[in-house]
Amino acid sequence: MSFSKYTSIADVIQEFQISYTEGNFIVESPFDIPDYFREDLQMVMREGVVNNSEFAICENLIYPVLKQVWKCYSSKFILWSHESLNYDETLSGFPEYILAKRSPLGKVVFDQPYFLLVEAKQDKFKEGWGQCAAEMVAAQRLNQYPQITVFGIVSNGQVWQFGKLEGNVFTKHTTPYIIENLDQLFAVVNSIFQHCEAQLDTLVAA
Repeated sequence: MSFSKYTSIADVIQEFQISYTEGNFIVESPFDIPDYFREDLQMVMREGVVNNSEFAICENLIYPVLKQVWKCYSSKFILWSHESLNYDETLSGFPEYILAKRSPLGKVVFDQPYFLLVEAKQDKFKEGWGQCAAEMVAAQRLNQYPQITVFGIVSNGQVWQFGKLEGNVFTKHTTPYIIENLDQLFAVVNSIFQHCEAQLDTLVAA
């Protein structure tokens, strides 16, 4: 079995006995978006076919945003693309993107802990959250530090939704964000990266 067997977040909640709640937990953290990025994204969205498949959504809309923010945190994290995440025969598969600690052995080593899972869907947010929540459970169980809050993003490229798994409580951020409001979207993604960095710093200091 794989993450794709979970077609709704309710499937994950019931199978793993996680509590579900909703609330706006993200405090936006402004990010300085380069002009070249704005111009390139506008051109791609205006002239390109950006949402005809999940691969197109990843390449044209999701990864560019994540990568631009990740550059500021690359000394501590690796942003993995379609890397295998396997806990057991039920919790296994290939999330679109995973933010993980940079290994002291080098960038080619997929190291714990795992902080952020990203799932791309063509407007199938219910299914997307089923898979993403399952991926978050797998990351939580694989982490050698169970106290880590694992974050999740589900996006169709235009609309971005956020959630977090803290212990046995999953919280879905109530407010969605859109790529047309780029400054706000970047501020939210940057805030998630800051939370991940703060957690990593705490683990290192412990």
